[in-house]
Amino acid sequence: MRLLHTSDWHLGRTLHGEDLLPHQASFLDWLLAQAVAREVGAVLVAGDVYDRAVPPVEAVAVLDRALRGFAAASVPVIMISGNHDSAIRLGFGASLSERAGVHVRASVADIARPVVLADAGGDVAVYGIPYLLPDAAGDELGIAERSHAGVLAAAMTRIRADAAARGIGRVVVLAHAFVTGAAPCESERDIRVGGIGDAPASVFDGVTYVALGHLHGQQAVPASHGTTARYSGSPLAFSFSERHHAKSVTLAEVDDAGDVRTTLLPAPVPRPLRELTGRLDDLLARADAGLADAWLKVVLTDPARPASPMERLREKWPHTLVLDFAPEGGLACAEADLRRLAAAADPVEVCALHAEFAGGGPPDAEQRAVLAEVVEAVTHREAAA
Repeated sequence: MRLLHTSDWHLGRTLHGEDLLPHQASFLDWLLAQAVAREVGAVLVAGDVYDRAVPPVEAVAVLDRALRGFAAASVPVIMISGNHDSAIRLGFGASLSERAGVHVRASVADIARPVVLADAGGDVAVYGIPYLLPDAAGDELGIAERSHAGVLAAAMTRIRADAAARGIGRVVVLAHAFVTGAAPCESERDIRVGGIGDAPASVFDGVTYVALGHLHGQQAVPASHGTTARYSGSPLAFSFSERHHAKSVTLAEVDDAGDVRTTLLPAPVPRPLRELTGRLDDLLARADAGLADAWLKVVLTDPARPASPMERLREKWPHTLVLDFAPEGGLACAEADLRRLAAAADPVEVCALHAEFAGGGPPDAEQRAVLAEVVEAVTHREAAA
């Protein structure tokens, strides 16, 4: 049984103002082609289909087009809601879409309702655990412990009971959660409750394959009792902290005995992400091949803030998205600034300090002369009033 595991599409998200939806649509076209070419039994989507609970209409249209493509190709899709999704909106019309092979699991009631796939080795039961907010799901699951570990353990109790009643040994679980020991990055939303947002991998013990979503970097999760667990990661980078990620989807092959072999299929990259640090003139003198086609974050170290830095950067590298400043010698701390301000009795010196803060460097003699003229004019006007 071949299963194609993906997650965290975040349809409708932008990258520092850059519209990613055309690239997300291209990824979904590529995903369909992979599913058909590799004759997969199903595509598993482990949550965060959309980037927000009320997605833009353009993102809804992209998802609709993609799901119609999978349905037309007779490729089943099994999808759960993530912490960015509205479970109600994503699950709307689920009973109807199920007839087309699109199986959405977005509620506690759906947890123990598997999609049963079959191959030469028998049945494979695929269960979906949507993102469970502990305070909201605890009552439905009948548990007192309001934690991610608690609700996931209760969900797995239902799944194990259902699989045992069906006599199915090969069990696949989709879950949207933060598993202890996995590596996050800065583009994921914090899901901690009471300071605790993770759950141990042991809650999934005994499962054949766990298709995880939420973390954007693809990675294996240490598991036991014959369980294979992986985050597929997001197919696109959503922050410059992901610039070193190798984006992919996971092809999980489950044999007749329930052993799993995984292969990472590199996802198409619309543009690489690069980060440059240095003085503006030095950076603009560089002739690195490929920078013109990359999304760039630039950190300037000039002691004084240069004039029109973003305009000059984009003239050479049109896809510069982020500009930060880290002057050589470091930025003054707030306490040091306040001490300097308290010691400056002269109004001209106070104005000079403000000009230094705003401009990235102290005013020169000509600029100080202008400040002195302005202060003197204001002083005379106040005296005359």
